[in-house]
Amino acid sequence: MKPVTFPNAPAWLLAAICLLTAAAPEARAQSGWLPTSWFSQAEVDSKSMYPLAERDGPWLVLATTFRGEGARDDARRLVQELRRTNKIKAYTHEKSFDYTGSQPGLGLNPDGSPKKMRYANAEQVVEVAVLVGDFASFDDPRGQKMLAKVKSLSPEALTGNSGKSQSFSDFRKMIGLERTAGKGPMHLAFVIPNPLLPEDYFSRQQVDRFVLDMNADVTHSLLDCPGLYSVRVATFTGSGTFDQKAIAAGEDDVELEGRLVEAAEKAHRLTASLRKAGWEAWEYHDRESSIVCIGSLDSKTVPGAQGVPTIHPEIARIVRELGPDPTRLATGVVLPRTVDGVMLDVQPAPIQVPRAPEGWH
Repeated sequence: MKPVTFPNAPAWLLAAICLLTAAAPEARAQSGWLPTSWFSQAEVDSKSMYPLAERDGPWLVLATTFRGEGARDDARRLVQELRRTNKIKAYTHEKSFDYTGSQPGLGLNPDGSPKKMRYANAEQVVEVAVLVGDFASFDDPRGQKMLAKVKSLSPEALTGNSGKSQSFSDFRKMIGLERTAGKGPMHLAFVIPNPLLPEDYFSRQQVDRFVLDMNADVTHSLLDCPGLYSVRVATFTGSGTFDQKAIAAGEDDVELEGRLVEAAEKAHRLTASLRKAGWEAWEYHDRESSIVCIGSLDSKTVPGAQGVPTIHPEIARIVRELGPDPTRLATGVVLPRTVDGVMLDVQPAPIQVPRAPEGWH
């Protein structure tokens, strides 16, 4: 067992490092994520791997990585010790790599066919990373403090003789060589972005101040939705817009025009009606429209048969119950549903929840 070093770093880790490199310069501005709560005092499940989810993070400390046979057990042992003994919110993240197949080579064979190559060590490898979270940004003070703590820890799972993974013995040897330097077995830990986040997560623009002010007094604002995704069920646009000249001039008393006011009122009324009916409804207003969404989801899909992703069951339920009447669809008639006299969208669809700065209220 040993922390992954750059010469043999797994593909997913290299990708995360690349994402970190691209995102770090603007990390200070990416504080819109509302971190999940700190570790609770609930009993630690001795069988759980505590797998990393898309909602965790978005920044975490990569403590170490286990590889090969026994990697899952070693990772589980470390995660449970960190949670139980150190009261640290730790997760595992697993990746499998198949090096048994042939790969395209360079050049051509004498007969003109493409050359094929095989890995010198043809094998299937399982790697399990142990990560610690959750932090709002790359330079979150809590994250930097946790990084220092993780580097200084000497958990029994890493210093004892219980490890079974392929590289565990090598790691123990490395620990022995470095004890005199006063370093912990996880001293190579560093901060990375959540590898499960969408590729465009850090490139998404935050909501600007003007739009924030529009939503500041909304009781159930989509900006307060804790999930990454919600399902848009109604869209209201106005033929009028905001006075763009007044906006450009920085005037405080910018008035809504025309149907945009009506759109906002419809969205607010619909949100209240849906909430009353038991739906987790949210409303959101910007310069051109108002929308109503339902639900708070961490992903749009869930693992299906043979590992094939399938639509999240909650999304399917929302579309089924609030989409067009299926009995009329069978006859070729698309009839949007109405709630409290307000017409819903013909096709409800999941959207990314807009990001607001932390503590925007």
